[in-house]
Amino acid sequence: MTTIVQDNPTDSRFEITVDGELAGFVDYRLEGGAYALPHTRIYPQFEGRGLGGQLISGALTEIAARGGSVLPYCPFVPKVIRDHPEFLALVPEARRGAFGL
Repeated sequence: MTTIVQDNPTDSRFEITVDGELAGFVDYRLEGGAYALPHTRIYPQFEGRGLGGQLISGALTEIAARGGSVLPYCPFVPKVIRDHPEFLALVPEARRGAFGL
């Protein structure tokens, strides 16, 4: 099984594919260097494989490489950040409490 996470700027979302098939996405709104992440979706036929965590980790890695920050409005994103504290620095310190971080 080959998974790839990549940005689809046309649709303002990071997507995860499994063996070339779209398995899910996380929407974003980009304002300045801040990526607001309001919604994550993994399609039902791909659920239960850990792809949501891979998707969010991949998106956060790419955002970090771009020097961006994250506003994790989707409740799943802060969970991934808590499981991977190396991503905590992406959330502005003054906003972390609002997201339970």
